[in-house]
Amino acid sequence: MRSAKFAPLAAAVALFAGQALAQPAPAAPTQSGSAPSSPAAAKPAQPPIEAKAINVLTAACHALEGAKAMSFTAVSTYEKAARNGQPLFYAVKSFVTMQRPDKLRVITVGDGVPDEFYYDGKMMAVYIPSQNLAAVAEAPPTIDKLVDMAWEKAAIYFPFADFLLSKPCDLFEKDGLDSAFYVGQSHIVANTTTDIVALEGREVMAEMWFGASDHLPRQVRVVYKHEPAHALYQTDYSDWKLKAAAEPGAFKSAKVDKAPKIEFKAPAAGQTPPAPAAK
Repeated sequence: MRSAKFAPLAAAVALFAGQALAQPAPAAPTQSGSAPSSPAAAKPAQPPIEAKAINVLTAACHALEGAKAMSFTAVSTYEKAARNGQPLFYAVKSFVTMQRPDKLRVITVGDGVPDEFYYDGKMMAVYIPSQNLAAVAEAPPTIDKLVDMAWEKAAIYFPFADFLLSKPCDLFEKDGLDSAFYVGQSHIVANTTTDIVALEGREVMAEMWFGASDHLPRQVRVVYKHEPAHALYQTDYSDWKLKAAAEPGAFKSAKVDKAPKIEFKAPAAGQTPPAPAAK
């Protein structure tokens, strides 16, 4: 489920860790010394899996994995067609606080129904301020397991979920990465210097910006190649704070305890996690 969304990041690192970055062997020369012609030879060359791009991704994984607790702000923008086919863009902002291995808070505002998500290692809860309603359920003992359970039980999906996992790069498939190359640096995105990498797999094309000094994500743009609309999904990250522990009491809310309770609703049969920003 998650691997369909952020597969480029971890698939690249897994591929780098599991095998050498070997380039395709050149075609054997003909007697005249030139390579034989073929329809495949006429196709544009696919960018290779570059070591520099993998190094940037590996550094990002290590920075995220090494944080005992962290907080950040994520603004996710997603494209959805209007009834006349015109693309419309919506955005939500999430204020995220987590502490490994078993605590998470996500306060979400934006172009939908605002909500507050709390997880303390034993229970997960969602509070809807506009209706003063809450849903509460028992939860597994780690964030890693919570991410799947939240979708399966309540159709809750976070576009940044893979950045929260204990091993951000280990849960993705090791194949399916066609190219990974280093684009260069930007001094514009997030008002800091970032390293840019571009990735392509069987299902997705992505461009990612990571802080050149701290290796933390600053922007991710994704297009799913087989999605009929070929919509663009983007998440911008800011206000990163890595720390030893989160503030006490961050992962519970008295509003949840006092509000009338409703049941979580599981996703419809055959439904997959939505693209970034839709809950």
